Amino acid sequence: MKQEIRVGLVCLARKTFDYQAAKEIYGKIKNDLKKLDNVHWEIVEDLVIEIDEAQNAAHRLFCQEIDALVCISGTFALGHLILELNKIINKPILLWGLEELPYDGGKIRLNSVCGINLNSSNLYKAGVKNYQVVIGEKIDEDWVDAIRIIKTFSANRIGILGYRAKGFFNLDVDELDLYKQLGVLVDHFELEQVYNFAINIDKIKDKITQIKSTFDVSGITEQQVTKVAELTVKFEGFMKENKLSALAIRCWPEFAENFGISPCAAMSVLQSEGNILTCEGDLLGALSMLAHKAIGGETPFMADFSQVDLKENIGLLWHCGVAACNLWDEKCVRSLDSYFAGGKGVTADFVMKSGELSLLRIDYTPGEYRIFLQKSKGIPMNKELKGTYVKVRFKDDVRDVLDKIIYNGIAHHISVVYGEFIKPLEIFAKLKGWNVIK
Repeated sequence: MKQEIRVGLVCLARKTFDYQAAKEIYGKIKNDLKKLDNVHWEIVEDLVIEIDEAQNAAHRLFCQEIDALVCISGTFALGHLILELNKIINKPILLWGLEELPYDGGKIRLNSVCGINLNSSNLYKAGVKNYQVVIGEKIDEDWVDAIRIIKTFSANRIGILGYRAKGFFNLDVDELDLYKQLGVLVDHFELEQVYNFAINIDKIKDKITQIKSTFDVSGITEQQVTKVAELTVKFEGFMKENKLSALAIRCWPEFAENFGISPCAAMSVLQSEGNILTCEGDLLGALSMLAHKAIGGETPFMADFSQVDLKENIGLLWHCGVAACNLWDEKCVRSLDSYFAGGKGVTADFVMKSGELSLLRIDYTPGEYRIFLQKSKGIPMNKELKGTYVKVRFKDDVRDVLDKIIYNGIAHHISVVYGEFIKPLEIFAKLKGWNVIK
């Protein structure tokens, strides 16, 4: 389900043009917009023509705590209007122009596109650049989804358990700068708070049944199965109690030694149920996955761009056994294994299903945020490795894709989701003034 948002809607006009025709068009648009899922509209019903009307509309919409503003140029209008609206509301704006109507006696009836030109120029020269433009009968739904991404960061609680993994300096962030950029406040928890989290024993028994029905567990001990079930219940309760929408976990080196298993398998189960968890304390990986989820991506997973075959022009998206177990290809044996951490690894092992994939990394380098985006296609492969993985082919040469990652210093974790989810993220980056690497 996409992130819910609240959006304001106004239509600007000027009586020297055919404002009555604009009013009729506006009426149809209002009805059409109400069909969008998970968008609550705050609508200024009448055309906004005069400066005081813009001021009144701005104050009303501000009080409704909207996440963005859709401003239709019903006709060419006074340049004051958009500036008065932005002065109070100060949210991302969609400038919506209408196609010109048939001429009436040699007169331009709407002049809407020129109105868009005026408004965009005024905003740009006032230093306001978080606007997008659409012209036509329909709203830009990719822009709507970009607003969902902005909203999800400020509306959801993000936690980090422990710290980033040892030596993974490239996953670090400036937390206050992250707050400045996205409104995200990171809540810090110690590993022991999960280790010692009190749970209902009966829930462990239910999870054992679930795990055994999902995985081949012949490669691990009964004690390890029980520990996976126990940790799954602990994570589930911990996230619920602390109202966390996403949790980045320092999953090694301490976890296996101090709790008895690594958290990979438990994370695989929980992610199949809609939870967002990331390995190795990767906060921006968690935010990348949240962004995918906000725009309708089902079950995003984290992967390393692990291998390339330059001759075959393919890559391997792999991680040590944490991807959601419902992404299994339904052909190989889906199993649990303890191949690392001295036999305490306990990871999920399976090939992931084939299909269209979208890759995203929201990434930080000192003084700059940027977004890495790619499309690829998952292709069938045999189960030859431990962990969770999918073989992919890109539209571009795999070496070119790898070079973009390496020579821009992009961190080694990527959020991956089935389907095409590119354009909303490009618009999101534009609204934030971030660079896109693709």
